[in-house]
Amino acid sequence: MRRFSVKDLTLAAMVAALYAVMGYFGNIFGLTFNVVQVRFAEALTVLPFLFPATAPGLAVGCLITNLLSPYGPVDIVFGTLATAVAAWLTMKMPKWYLAAVPPILVNMVVLCPMWAWAETGTINAAFWAACGFNAVTFVIGEALACYVLGTILLKLLPRVKFLRGAIPERRLPAV
Repeated sequence: MRRFSVKDLTLAAMVAALYAVMGYFGNIFGLTFNVVQVRFAEALTVLPFLFPATAPGLAVGCLITNLLSPYGPVDIVFGTLATAVAAWLTMKMPKWYLAAVPPILVNMVVLCPMWAWAETGTINAAFWAACGFNAVTFVIGEALACYVLGTILLKLLPRVKFLRGAIPERRLPAV
């Protein structure tokens, strides 16, 4: 297992801070925890594809953001774990266009039932209806954040000369 350097820890801390600030900023406009959740910070969840050291920072940033969650401790724990698992899976994606799939799918599988349970309090027909509705609205918002904004990040960051040295060679686009 590779050890984290000071550079890696700094990058992870910067991503955690940026995720938290973006999450709080989105909450001001009611986007972070709304029906169609478009959490701008989720665009950062594609970063482990280029920078594996950002994965822990995403989990910490999500934890800080989820302190505002109307779903309480359950979201703080399971929402953060979902982001951590998605970040780890994103590191393993073979192609850039697959980097957004883990955050969308993992978060949908974990968060939608959690929200449905919070809304209904029991497993019945209303729970499954809420779960389906949450899945549809969540995928829309998460796809906007991860595929639209995240793809822009994946395409632009390798062009920044300062960052190219931090991106593993196998992740750099063909010249």
